[in-house]
Amino acid sequence: MRLIVRHRTTYSYASPVFAAIQTLRLTPRSYEALAVHRWSVRSDQRRPLPSFTDGFGNITHCHSVVQAHTEATIFVEGEVETTNTFGIVRGATEPLPPMFYLRRTPLTEADEAIQAMAGEIVSERSPLKRLHALLNLVRERVDYRIGATDPSTTAAQALAEGAGVCQDHAHLFIAAARHLGVPARYLGGYLWTGVESQDYQASHAWAEAFVPDLGWVGFDAANRICTTEAYIRTSIGLDYWSASPVRGVRRGAADETLAVRVQVEQAGQEQ
Repeated sequence: MRLIVRHRTTYSYASPVFAAIQTLRLTPRSYEALAVHRWSVRSDQRRPLPSFTDGFGNITHCHSVVQAHTEATIFVEGEVETTNTFGIVRGATEPLPPMFYLRRTPLTEADEAIQAMAGEIVSERSPLKRLHALLNLVRERVDYRIGATDPSTTAAQALAEGAGVCQDHAHLFIAAARHLGVPARYLGGYLWTGVESQDYQASHAWAEAFVPDLGWVGFDAANRICTTEAYIRTSIGLDYWSASPVRGVRRGAADETLAVRVQVEQAGQEQ
C-alpha cells in the first residue's frame, strides 16, 4: 500500500518569544514492512533542517528560531510503501538490545493495580497469546476518551482513571509487559484509518513487545490489533518522552496556541 502523509504543526504566541528550539522525531526509516520513497521535514522558512540519529535509532531533526516571533510552523510530507507483516518487525535498525526495553520509567511504572492486571493473563502459556490477552485487557480497562489525560499522565493514573488516549494505552501495555519480564517499547507514528482526506489533530502511538522466535511485534491496544500495513513508524523510545514527535524549549513567557493537522491518504485516492 502506498500512503501519503501531510502533517502541519503551528505554534502561535500571544506575545513575541525570543527564541525556540525543538527536536523532531517525525521521519520513518525503511525496514521489511516499509519503504520510504520520499520524505521531508521543513520549517516555514523553507530551509532544510539539520538532522542526526539518536540513541534509539530515530532520525531526529533540529528546528530552531533565534529571533523574536509570534508564530512558527513545521511541515512534514512524504510517501511510503507498506506491506502487512502481521505486526512482525524485521530488518529495522536496532542499536539497542531487546533487554534494554525492560527498563522502567516514571510513565511506565507498574503499581499494584497494574501488577494485578498483568497477573490476570499469566495462565496463558504462549507468550504471543499472553500479549494478545494483554492487548484486549488494556482496552477493556481504559476507555478511549480525548481530554481525560495529558502527556505527563502515567500508566497507573490512566488505569485508575479508566480513560485515556492511544498514548495511555501504549504506556499501560508497556508497563504490564515489562512487569511480566517482556521487553516492550513505545512507538510513535502515523495511522491510515481508511477514511480519505480526514484531518486529525495528532499522530498515533502504540507499543512493540519482543516475542521469542518472532522478534519485535507491534500491538495497538487503542484499536485492539497488531499493527498492519496502515501503520508508519517514526519514533521509538522507552515511553512518550523519549519518543515524542516534537519536544523543545523556548525563551520568553507567552500564552501558546497549538494547531495540528495530520492527513494520511492512500496514494492515488487523494481528494
